[in-house]
Amino acid sequence: MGDPGQATHLIIADQGEGRKRFRPSDWVERISASLASFGADQRLRYSEHVHPCIIDGRKCLVVSRGLREAYPEFYEFVMQFARSNHLHIQEDRRQAPSPVARERRRHPWHYDTSAAAGTG
Repeated sequence: MGDPGQATHLIIADQGEGRKRFRPSDWVERISASLASFGADQRLRYSEHVHPCIIDGRKCLVVSRGLREAYPEFYEFVMQFARSNHLHIQEDRRQAPSPVARERRRHPWHYDTSAAAGTG
């Protein structure tokens, strides 16, 4: 698929280097919703390829490198959008999510990437 040292996702931040935050402020949600679908429970399920995330208090768009193969035109649209608006693009080097200790949680927590994938 690719270089084993290469990140499997890209992060597009809501602002460029030394720039103000991009407007409209809901651009991350708009792009993420383009490939999202509703599950049987009528809840929005983001695609495994594109979804919103907050990193260090900033809205970000997480883009899977697999988007290029699955939806090449959409991948090019997203990347061109980011470049033309001078948004910061970097590889996702975060670790897998680690929930707080069970005794501190009110409800059980399960990390299931298939649930976030939606139905394609």
